Amino acid sequence: MKPVKLVPKVLQWVRERAGLGISILAQRMKVTAKQVQEWEQTGELSISKAKKLASVARTPFGYLFLAEPLSDALPIPDFRTLTDDSALRPSPDLLETIHIMQQRQAWMREYLAEIGTLKNSFIASAHSQDDPVVVAKAMRNILGITSDWANAQSTWEDALRHLREKIEQAGILIFINGVVGNNTHRKLDTNEFRGFSLSDPFAPLIFINGADAKSAQMFTIAHELAHLWFGQNGVSNTNAKEFPERPEERQCNAVAAEFLIPADALRVTWQDLKLSAEPFQIVARRFKVSPIVAARRCLDLNLIDKAAFFDFYNAYSAQEYSRKKPKKPGGDFWKTQNVRIGVKFGTAVVIAAMEGRLLYRDAYRLTGLNGATFEKYSKSIGLPII
Repeated sequence: MKPVKLVPKVLQWVRERAGLGISILAQRMKVTAKQVQEWEQTGELSISKAKKLASVARTPFGYLFLAEPLSDALPIPDFRTLTDDSALRPSPDLLETIHIMQQRQAWMREYLAEIGTLKNSFIASAHSQDDPVVVAKAMRNILGITSDWANAQSTWEDALRHLREKIEQAGILIFINGVVGNNTHRKLDTNEFRGFSLSDPFAPLIFINGADAKSAQMFTIAHELAHLWFGQNGVSNTNAKEFPERPEERQCNAVAAEFLIPADALRVTWQDLKLSAEPFQIVARRFKVSPIVAARRCLDLNLIDKAAFFDFYNAYSAQEYSRKKPKKPGGDFWKTQNVRIGVKFGTAVVIAAMEGRLLYRDAYRLTGLNGATFEKYSKSIGLPII
């Protein structure tokens, strides 16, 4: 079969944007490194190899036929704490996830405006000089929760579900997913990002990397909520060990910490906990955050010093790594979709399709579900297709 002629620098860009070296790509393609080098010099390879390249590099097949590489810049501000690898371009998985969320937000914004939904007044209601205590209290008031709401939840999973439901009821879209769409072969990397926010008065949106631990997701949700209160779009990789340079991140961390672990409550309970064997684990269980987040909150409130924090951080991290087990596959598909698609967004899409406001092909695209699967999903949320 005659090979196709592609632009060499586009082929190189496809490989590099996936973070693959020549030898690694060759290994995954089951070819020699010399063949990969020849492709990137001549632009010639077979259609079958081109399709496999697109699959291995997690790149849409049509991108291979571009005349010029696309820009790999993030379409929203980058609030992440960058390392020496900061020059590396964002992964295709992160870029595609942001694009999917932007498409969902754009549709939801138009839909809500069309049905006469009012703007959310709390978006961008906070300012950089505001006291984190005041902002956190405003956030809890809008969500309709008390300062000790998490203590009433039995588990981290229950607390996460309760918070997610309150966020949706307040008019915020929230999506939690550990893969790109429903592609379990494209897992999101928590080292690259933990979440992002897309601010909008009609359809504010939060995305949380579901590959992270449930207790860690709690802080990320609060952090991204804070970004919405400040009216900010951006990608974050919140980490309790870091001391971010960006003022936006410091402010959102402070608000998130106060939202989840109010200073007054912690100071009162700390007097009884500080001499216990596992004080941070006790704080974590009460407020449904990770023990590391609990320890960092104690550090920020000067209840412990940096040496004590990092001693605990290093010991706890080593312990967690040693007993970390791979996640078991399976689970309830429809419950997973409620988290990945979001009940608020999924319900709006199904209703719009039923009412003829949205073509079913567009409903399939927005949810990532097709045909019978979309119909079963609609029934799973109590909205059978008519």
